[in-house]
Amino acid sequence: MKPASNHVVVSQEVIRLYDEYTHAPLSRRVFLDRLARLAGGAAAAYALLPLLENNYAQAAQVAADDARLRLEEVQFGRLGEQPLIGYLARPVGVSGPLPAVVLIHENRGLNPHIRDVARNLALAGYVVLAPDYLSPMGGTPTDEDKARDLFGKLTPATGDAVSQLALAYMQGVGNGKVGAVGFCWGGGQVGRMAVNLPALNAGVVYYGSQPAAGDVGRIQAPLLLHYAGLDERINAGIPAFEAALQAAGKRYQLHLYPGVNHAFNNDSNAARYDATAASLAWQRTLAFLRQQLG
Repeated sequence: MKPASNHVVVSQEVIRLYDEYTHAPLSRRVFLDRLARLAGGAAAAYALLPLLENNYAQAAQVAADDARLRLEEVQFGRLGEQPLIGYLARPVGVSGPLPAVVLIHENRGLNPHIRDVARNLALAGYVVLAPDYLSPMGGTPTDEDKARDLFGKLTPATGDAVSQLALAYMQGVGNGKVGAVGFCWGGGQVGRMAVNLPALNAGVVYYGSQPAAGDVGRIQAPLLLHYAGLDERINAGIPAFEAALQAAGKRYQLHLYPGVNHAFNNDSNAARYDATAASLAWQRTLAFLRQQLG
């Protein structure tokens, strides 16, 4: 992706606290109390919030009305009576079917940042579906704390069902080859797709939790794995995962980006975004997708 501005320096203690808040059952009140203690007071804590929380208005790289793209909300399946909704992006003026990508969001749902990533991927020559994995619960709310709470209620089986329907839908929309790209929670979902869906042709994981070592033998798709050097929580699972990949003879590339944090690709987050690492990872992602999907 095209670099915006580089990251803003925020202490690692504050970054770790925010990571705990976004991934563990930590209430906003407790988070703010602890942030105030780290920052030296409530005023300083509230001054840090704009750096820690996503600001979608400042980071959009491709306009939502870009004339080079066809953009639409689509229904790609149903779970029971609940329709599954996603954001579909494709380039205009291209003859013939395109390779397809399922783009999976973080644990904040289908937000403006992920829609922007979908548009970037479409400009690179793919038809892209960004499913809303909270569709079974009525869709992604605008309040990100409410979205996080909904993820705590989203079962692995439901997530797997959404992934399966998204993959099947994209097999019919594109040229038959489908890859998946996921960030954070979505990176973990890409790993689950690789284990559970042998029709997947390629998987790109950005700082997502790893499949269990015992499940690695079921992976068929080649994988591209991006990890942040300072992401202790996710990186703890790398050694066992890589050992299992090697033992099973799986095709993978693993890149560790030193000195950057979890979510380094998210350019709407000033504290964690790193333009250099994001740009390099994006170049590698596009090269990998071209190699595997065409």
